[in-house]
Amino acid sequence: MTYKNKSIIAALLSLIIPGAGQLYKRAYQRAGALFLLTASAVVTVLWYQHKEWWFAPILIWLWVILDAYLFPKNSLTVVPILFWLVMAYGIGWQVTEMDPTAIFRNQERASIILKPMLRPDFTRPRTETLTSYVDIQVPCSPTPPLAERTDANGIKMSVSPNCANLNEYVVLNVSGFWPDYPATMEWHSPIGAKSIHEEFQTDASGSGILMFQVKPIVNIAAPDQTLPQMHRIVVIQSKPLGGIDISETGGHILRGIYETLSVALLSTLIGGLLAIPFSFLAARNLMGSNPFSRIIYVLTRTILNIVRSVESLIMAIIFVVIVGLGTFPGMLAITLHTIAALGKLYSEVIEGIDPGPIEAIRATGANWVQVVRYGVIPQIIPSFMALTIYRWDINVRSSTIIGFVGGGGIGFYLYQWILLQDYRSVSASFISIAIVVMLLDFFSARLREQIR
Repeated sequence: MTYKNKSIIAALLSLIIPGAGQLYKRAYQRAGALFLLTASAVVTVLWYQHKEWWFAPILIWLWVILDAYLFPKNSLTVVPILFWLVMAYGIGWQVTEMDPTAIFRNQERASIILKPMLRPDFTRPRTETLTSYVDIQVPCSPTPPLAERTDANGIKMSVSPNCANLNEYVVLNVSGFWPDYPATMEWHSPIGAKSIHEEFQTDASGSGILMFQVKPIVNIAAPDQTLPQMHRIVVIQSKPLGGIDISETGGHILRGIYETLSVALLSTLIGGLLAIPFSFLAARNLMGSNPFSRIIYVLTRTILNIVRSVESLIMAIIFVVIVGLGTFPGMLAITLHTIAALGKLYSEVIEGIDPGPIEAIRATGANWVQVVRYGVIPQIIPSFMALTIYRWDINVRSSTIIGFVGGGGIGFYLYQWILLQDYRSVSASFISIAIVVMLLDFFSARLREQIR
């Protein structure tokens, strides 16, 4: 059969089944790859039902037919891959509902978030503070409670009307504050989120009146915005005393950073020590001498791969359910993941050592323990230490994220501040985390250089 006839048959076969023509020409790997490429394109378009992307699998199929006709003269496979990538990214853009203009359409919401973040709440001037509050119902119920209050310092506050619906205006009346001095009004939602901020001046008697609008932002976190809930209007006056103090948020950040670093350090230390015996059992060059040791090698490798494939965040959720909230479940999760990760890395270091000393020690009739003690350990200590320091760097980042599911540390505080919409505290925690991570990265890199 001539080459041309054979190519025509190959093209017809690929017309029926993508890759069949290449299979006919005994290009087995090429046939399988092109079949999977075409089939995955067809399945993707069918699954997501974006008809405008049918051109991609059609063009890929046509190219496969042409390739079957020209092969082996043609070997350019980048064309169908480009078609597939265009389709994948295009459908991915639609599936994820990418809309960059949404940032500009929601300027008011972005301003509410970003402006406070420009003033991170880590330190504060030393001040003398006078504060009080009054509760108000939003939205109104048929019988709203009275919105007025007198505290122990003689400060009186009242709101008229005594309840409000969204976008309505209310009037705040205060008395008993410092006279002729600025005051700040803050709106606190039922979960403590701060949204509306207004400033006003008291008169010579320490009284003041402020009219403001109840904006929809005050109820944005409510699961049912039609359900009447009690919100709080807080009025604050502050006089500077000179000097700077760590704010309440700053204290939480320092405590959270300390917990995060402690969790990462303990997890790395315990996980690294427990990973060492597993690494020797998972090293092929040490465990390949007989069938029994090979079985142990396979089992150990399998267990390490399974544990390592489960993200530490998922483990933390499970441990939080078992032992409760706090830093302990976070430490357990990171420790378990560290054992699996370092166990694999350590074993690869052992597999990459110079086999000469091992063979020489074995030739003397030494047992397995003696081979490890004199032929392996002297070669692996520097690499083990470098990998352990690198893993500690990773665990610091993991400890931050694990806090979001109740694993303690700075992540736990950060999650609470996000829920409370306290964006000044969020900004301060972002900056603190970034500084700590950069410092740790700098020093760990220097330590690894010294070890090597």
